[in-house]
Amino acid sequence: MMSEKVKVKSDGGMMSEKVKVKSEKSGMSWEMMKLGDLIDVLSGFAFDSKCFNESIGMPLIRIRDIKRSYSDTFYNGEFDERFIINRGDILIGMDGEFNIAEWKGSRALLNQRVCKVSVSDDNRLLIRYLLYFLPFQLKIIEDKASFVTVKHLSVNDIKNIQIPLPPLPTQKRIAEILDAADALKRKDQALLKKYDELAQAIFIDMFGDPVKNEKGWDCLIGKEYANKISVGVVIKPASYYVNEGIPALRSQNVRPNRITKDNLVYFSEETNEKVLHKSKIFTGDVLIVRTGQPGTAAVVEADVNGVNCIDMLIVSPKKEIVSPYYLAFFLNSDAGKNYIASNQKGQIQQHFNVGDINKFKIPIPPISLQSKFELILLNLKSQLSKDIICNSESLFQTLLQKAFKGELY
Repeated sequence: MMSEKVKVKSDGGMMSEKVKVKSEKSGMSWEMMKLGDLIDVLSGFAFDSKCFNESIGMPLIRIRDIKRSYSDTFYNGEFDERFIINRGDILIGMDGEFNIAEWKGSRALLNQRVCKVSVSDDNRLLIRYLLYFLPFQLKIIEDKASFVTVKHLSVNDIKNIQIPLPPLPTQKRIAEILDAADALKRKDQALLKKYDELAQAIFIDMFGDPVKNEKGWDCLIGKEYANKISVGVVIKPASYYVNEGIPALRSQNVRPNRITKDNLVYFSEETNEKVLHKSKIFTGDVLIVRTGQPGTAAVVEADVNGVNCIDMLIVSPKKEIVSPYYLAFFLNSDAGKNYIASNQKGQIQQHFNVGDINKFKIPIPPISLQSKFELILLNLKSQLSKDIICNSESLFQTLLQKAFKGELY
């Protein structure tokens, strides 16, 4: 995109500058405006916690409820109707990951540290265009605060975001394209969820309840079943990260038993080679999240072999003792989660460190049985067209980036 400043005359006859962006591909010029001139932001109310309960009154939307679109907290007291949220309203979490979502639940109340965004000038901005535009911008703000212990978003942060404004028919077409891509992504995610449930059922069927170790297998600690346990490099300040360069995974890319490649960050090409060597991961390693959702684990497969990682545990298991797939599934099981939770009590921010994995005991079944589980798992992934699932997410992200650069036409 190219940008240019143009002189415009206001209603009062005064001259001012506005920025226009021009797509090199399409030749179209789109005006850039501050969101504060186009939207209203309603901050949630600090409702009295004495009136909170589990069943009586109005549902209360807290940060954790934004993406799931339901609440298990109710408010039984008086309230101002301004804070009622209806299906279709756009909500943003003001702490943590700054999640944004369209509310799909029943009428509910807007609690503090959650805000509602609505369009004040619908002659210039469509709400669904805004819904697709905002997540990337909020991610930029979040990344700038990536080394702050608790991240906060302000109303002014939102209002100061600059948005490209194509004509309304173009906004509508962009939203329709992204709606279709999002529907495909959600369909594939539903398929992936079924795969995860089936894989967990197979794990329990073959190895029993790992919490109880019903089959009485011997237990080993990390330094007995791993060749190496290390931590991917932590690089500060954030200026080390650039728009293009050497790709790196971070904790957001590790889901239970799966690694995604969306929203990668990049090291500068000039980054010290020793730093890069320390952070490299290879096929068969197990990548484990240290903070945020500590203990979440996934096996490094060929598509990310040799990629760098940031601030995560890298475990290279002794293949003759433990399969990386068995280890990852165990860490993601209730046994793994309970162990980690029991060791984090009283901590302001949870961490899972090298010392924790070194003393973490897990039951070790015969390697032949683990290898059979690994083979079943890989066959299952192949049957469920894992590549198609990954491609739908990649397609959506690509379309999203092209849409706001004026490159869909």
